[in-house]
Amino acid sequence: MEFDFTPWLNLAIRWLHFITGIAWIGSSFYFVWLDNHLEKPKEPKKGMSGELWSVHGGGFYHKQKYAVAPEQMPENLHWFKWEAYFTWMSGFALLAVIYYLGADLFLIDKSKMALSQAEAIGISLAFLVGGWVFYDGLCRSPIGQNNKLTGIIWFASLVAAAYALTQIFSDRAAFIHIGAIVGTAMAANVFMVIIPNQKKVVAALTAGETPDPKLGQIGKQRSLHNNYMTLPVLFLMISNHYPMTFSNPYNWVIVAAIGLVGVLVRHFFNLRHKGKTSPALVVAAVALFLAIAFFAAEAEKAGRVEVADDQVTFEKVQAVIGKHCVMCHSATPTHEFFEEAPAGAMFDTADQLVQYAPTIMEQAVKSDIMPLGNETGMTDEERALLGKWIEDGMKR
Repeated sequence: MEFDFTPWLNLAIRWLHFITGIAWIGSSFYFVWLDNHLEKPKEPKKGMSGELWSVHGGGFYHKQKYAVAPEQMPENLHWFKWEAYFTWMSGFALLAVIYYLGADLFLIDKSKMALSQAEAIGISLAFLVGGWVFYDGLCRSPIGQNNKLTGIIWFASLVAAAYALTQIFSDRAAFIHIGAIVGTAMAANVFMVIIPNQKKVVAALTAGETPDPKLGQIGKQRSLHNNYMTLPVLFLMISNHYPMTFSNPYNWVIVAAIGLVGVLVRHFFNLRHKGKTSPALVVAAVALFLAIAFFAAEAEKAGRVEVADDQVTFEKVQAVIGKHCVMCHSATPTHEFFEEAPAGAMFDTADQLVQYAPTIMEQAVKSDIMPLGNETGMTDEERALLGKWIEDGMKR
């Protein structure tokens, strides 16, 4: 048997994405926390707008912030940019390895659109680039001077993109792409706006000139936007583990609501860092989360196909499994992409079907993750048959 390096490549890129993402989020949250805790300097220096004393790891730290820049450029200046760059690059690499190379299985849902691999990848890239172009244009427009209005319009555009993507790609891929759109905007904020503006400030100081204060103000605005987008992106990164969100008939509503919960939570902490308490935000976030969970459950129940008891037989269950599942989930897979059963799950015998019944329920009944890309055309009636058999005790 030939060694398949693809899973290891997937693991390496995913791990890199995880590590760099933690580094980026950590530094982002820290600097927002720092900015919100700054106090008026007791011994002010020219250009200094705030300071903060803190203790950590057995040592005391004294931080000072300059509204525009210090009078002289320090010898050693630490930049925070590579965390963002590597998070995006590893995330895009993961998108390419899973959803572009495996487009037929993970990206395309032919029951929605019979796309070719090239067409699907082109649409994906168009959404990523288009999202940044729209967001950046919004920020540079007169509307961009109003952060609240900018946030509302950007949120509305993402909801529209979510609806469109769920009509084009597989549900799981649609959620990942919403996260990729937001992540691309966040990384581009750093690469295209924040860092270039900081370099202009450094260049002005080095040349003995007075930096333009607008450069710092624009950078701070984009950094604030990134701060509010972080928690929704984190949810979207792990959304593929929760089929009840992306496989729901109203998945685009669910992703919008959960994203809004993340924004509310982030806003609560931003206010708290400034010494303000807002319990109403916590209540609103919890209430919205519970409401969307109830809504999702009811929507899933309403869309369920009913199967009569006398229609469910073990022979019919075996026929459905044989038609849609055992090409991969078998001791001897016949699918061109699998040399052994994924996750070791095999459905060759009745005992194995009973053993993996909970997994079948989650992956093929409550969601349409399996078969991958629904390449065998599994129907709602067949999924309902499997679900009814499992719920009724898996009679043989």
